[in-house]
Order: sequence, then C-alpha cells, then structure tokens
Amino acid sequence: MRKCHLTVDITYWVVRQLPVPIRCEFSFRPGDPFAVTLIFDDGEQPVRWVFSRELLTEGLTARVGHGDVAVWPEYDPEGESMVWIEVGKTRHKALFEIPALPVAQWLASTYALVPRGQETAGADWDELTLLTE
Repeated sequence: MRKCHLTVDITYWVVRQLPVPIRCEFSFRPGDPFAVTLIFDDGEQPVRWVFSRELLTEGLTARVGHGDVAVWPEYDPEGESMVWIEVGKTRHKALFEIPALPVAQWLASTYALVPRGQETAGADWDELTLLTE
C-alpha cells in the first residue's frame, strides 16, 4: 500500500520572540484515509500528532479546529503564505509556522491516492462488522 510523506523545515515558536527551526514530517496512509500524521522533530524527542486530513485541508484557507489542534493560514504580502498549526491543551500548547505551498502540494497527492468522498470505498464492511460482534 502506497504512502505519502512530506519532510519540511518549519519554525517552532517556543515563545513570541523565540523561533526555533525544526524539521517535521507529514504522512498519509490510504488504509487510514481520514487521518494525517505529523511528527515534529527537534532532534531530542520527536512528537507525533494524528488529526483529520480535512482539518489540515480547510486550515489552508480558514481558521479551523476545536480541542487539541487548530490550523489557520497567513498570507505574506511578499507572496509566501504560511500555515499555522497549534497543538496541545491550554497550558501546554505548541505553535508551529509551516510554508503552505509544500503542504498544499502534499495534500493534493493524498487526494490523488484517496479522493475526497471516497475514504470509505475500500472498507471491508464484513470484517468491520465481525470486529464489533
């Protein structure tokens, strides 16, 4: 089964005046078509978040998210747009600034693998029914 990966250098905003460059990896598996995985790697302890592919997609154009993950766009007057991802709970949030173009291109490749609206097309309903019995 094919997977989609994107590795990109991003900025982790530890506090408003302290940007820290880190690397992150987005991944998508057709076997779990509603989800994307994002691994933030600061070189010491990689942190893994799994959230909705739709949330990330919608976050490229508007502020979205409730609970532990929020995503929103920012358009730079110089032409480079960014996507912001905030993860965590009230007292333990982390804010990341990510170039939007590679994320948008990567998302397009995930939709080429599993188009929107086709996420359940490959589900084995008989097997899933047996698991709930």
